[in-house]
Amino acid sequence: MYSVVYMKADYEPWYQFEEWQSHILDSWSFQTETEAQAFLVHKVEEFKESYTFSKEKNGFYAFWDGKEVCYCENCEEDLQLYHGLFITSELAE
Repeated sequence: MYSVVYMKADYEPWYQFEEWQSHILDSWSFQTETEAQAFLVHKVEEFKESYTFSKEKNGFYAFWDGKEVCYCENCEEDLQLYHGLFITSELAE
């Protein structure tokens, strides 16, 4: 089984820092990688219409608009929020 994952965090999805799963907002499960890939392509196109900026790295997609930020107490500054999409077989097991 494969899952397309949508996460939102103050870092790009390819970093997958510790506890990255806590930033998952939605996920969709598929029997095959081909089905998951087709759905991912659809979601990427949808997100490209909604966000000003996007970047792909090794199958991970990040989207942002430059205005959506969160305040970091430790850093004492605003951090950009990223919307991430990617495929994993980890969640579906």
